[in-house]
Amino acid sequence: MENKSMPTSWRKETKPHRFCPGCGHGIALKALGEAVDELGILDRVLYGCDIGCSLLSWDFFNVDSIQTHHGRTIPLIVGAKRARPEVIGIAYMGDGGGYAIGAQHLVNTAMRGDRITAILANNTLYAMTGGQLAPTTLPGQKTGTTPYGRDVEKTGSPLLGPELVAAIAPKGTYVARGTVGDYNQLKRYLKKALRNQLEGRGFSFVEVLSTCPTNWRTNAKETWGFL
Repeated sequence: MENKSMPTSWRKETKPHRFCPGCGHGIALKALGEAVDELGILDRVLYGCDIGCSLLSWDFFNVDSIQTHHGRTIPLIVGAKRARPEVIGIAYMGDGGGYAIGAQHLVNTAMRGDRITAILANNTLYAMTGGQLAPTTLPGQKTGTTPYGRDVEKTGSPLLGPELVAAIAPKGTYVARGTVGDYNQLKRYLKKALRNQLEGRGFSFVEVLSTCPTNWRTNAKETWGFL
């Protein structure tokens, strides 16, 4: 029997996925899978994922996929897109990979207006390594390396990625911030980002506000309240 709840672009033999219970990655990747299905671009997609929790998506889709070194997903997809302009290049990463070790690649790709789609899951910390301070950690938020809460006087304020990209990118760039708490809106944003690439307009960037109850140490109700 066909599973109507699973995107046809998903690789079924690798499901259930390996993300923690309550993790937002599965929701974001389902929205991406449905966006790919609805646009009919499965045979053109090249998918790249980063180190961190996002690496668990390396075998998620029935597409050519590459798992990269930490922070290097964007330049790899940019290179593939330049070599094969017909592909739909998708770079998927977490906030550590995109805003910390890979920040230079996000900035320069945005400034150049490279025609790829970057999707960044922001759960406000480094999740796979135990929940440490990240560029996106909120003021006062407790993490493994800020047990008393983030002190902006010592560690600065959180990075606002979509605002940064919008400020430096050329005309034709698509920028959005969605959340796994509003699935339909998130899927619309992802479809617009992919369509922007399909039409050759420019760089597309979607930040996805995501959940990490394992490292937030929250129950189901508290998790959605924090998001």
